[in-house]
Amino acid sequence: MCCLIASSSRDKTESDFSESRQVRLAVAAMAAEEILELSNGRITAKIAAWGATITSLIVPDAHGNLADVVLGFDTLEPYMKGISPYFGCIVGRVANRIKEGKFTLNGVEYSLAINNGPNSLHGGLKGFDKVVWDVVERKSGECPSITFQYHSKDGEEGHPGDVTVQATYSLPDSTTLRLDMEAVAENKATPINLAQHTYWNLAGHNSGDTLDHSIQIWGKHITPVDENTIPTGEIMPVKGTPFDFTTEHKIGARINDVPGGYDHNYVLDSGEEKNGLKHAAKLKDSSNSRTLDLWTDAPGMQFYTANYVDGITGKGGAVYGKHSGVCLETQGFPNAINQPNFPSVVVQPGEKYKHTMLFEFSA
Repeated sequence: MCCLIASSSRDKTESDFSESRQVRLAVAAMAAEEILELSNGRITAKIAAWGATITSLIVPDAHGNLADVVLGFDTLEPYMKGISPYFGCIVGRVANRIKEGKFTLNGVEYSLAINNGPNSLHGGLKGFDKVVWDVVERKSGECPSITFQYHSKDGEEGHPGDVTVQATYSLPDSTTLRLDMEAVAENKATPINLAQHTYWNLAGHNSGDTLDHSIQIWGKHITPVDENTIPTGEIMPVKGTPFDFTTEHKIGARINDVPGGYDHNYVLDSGEEKNGLKHAAKLKDSSNSRTLDLWTDAPGMQFYTANYVDGITGKGGAVYGKHSGVCLETQGFPNAINQPNFPSVVVQPGEKYKHTMLFEFSA
């Protein structure tokens, strides 16, 4: 009889555990599918807990006409199935490429997941763009905001140490979106380099390519790359090259002189500043005069012209082709962990990484 009771008790415990696990999975699924709205009556952003991803951003033009100016999908399923080429997400623990997915830190060699030719890209196979972030704070009022948090564990995708990351999206002005990213290395030194990977099309996400957009970049140098898109270590002046956007040029004017298109890190200059942030870029769509001014405190910016986007069906059935968006990813330099002459991306235990981006729209 006691055996029957013990068996019954065990069965009940297993049943409770199974039900508890199902509840946890259901809660996780609901969190993954959560899309939050951030609006001030002038611009409206939709941001998912999955990857802290901007899925939509509605912005007026000079005539008050509204358009969604970011590439993306109507539902989260394509993001969660890996169909998205990093549309709108935050990438990390280390954005951009690490050569051969290897680095040595404090005498220890680390090997990361390889997911881009011979390299590790944007954190590996399951970077910060492919996880559910917790919503830890929401504020309304004059400066509405949403704060997301994610805990990255020691050994995740091969990276050392536990890291707690926070990302706060806010609307400090009528047509300004701000992103503040912070990360604390809890117990080991580790490289941290976060980037926001939105694809911009200021004419509207469904309006075709961005080759007629004009851009000015506050950077007189780039970090040139080898055949595997890894920086050579050189800091190259852009003057007299197709990379010179120190004055405004159309993106498409010289893109054919750059094999494959633009996918390069610019060394941002210390020039014009606003609220302690430096001017990184001005992107303009001539057809309707929507303009995006980007300000940041990061040392570099990846200028990427969606060279590898090819026939992806996005929001409202729009088909995104080559050059259908522009990425302006402020960041630490690519492969900085292996380049001693680049600004360090290593964060020591107890130290805090900080990175701010200000997206200022005008018409």
